[in-house]
Amino acid sequence: MSIITQVAEIQGLSAIAAGLMFGLAALGTGIGFGILGGRFLEGVARQPELTPMLTIRMFIMAGLLDAVAMISVVFGLLMLFANPFIPQLLELAHHL
Repeated sequence: MSIITQVAEIQGLSAIAAGLMFGLAALGTGIGFGILGGRFLEGVARQPELTPMLTIRMFIMAGLLDAVAMISVVFGLLMLFANPFIPQLLELAHHL
């Protein structure tokens, strides 16, 4: 198998991995925000006097939930544009 074929295979598999990361991050964030919003509304409906406290906590949790998705997006972009496996493969091929 030539080095060009191996690089192309790594790039193809990295594109699939990045697509999975983007899709699963979006899916997980959507489900998380749905659950978070539903529980927030339930809490406000049961105890309206706690609305300010629950709102603050909801936004903190929303930020943490969104941060997890952004980390996944960053790793996906890393795999697409600055793939760490290709230089290792080229280094190995150079030594052989």
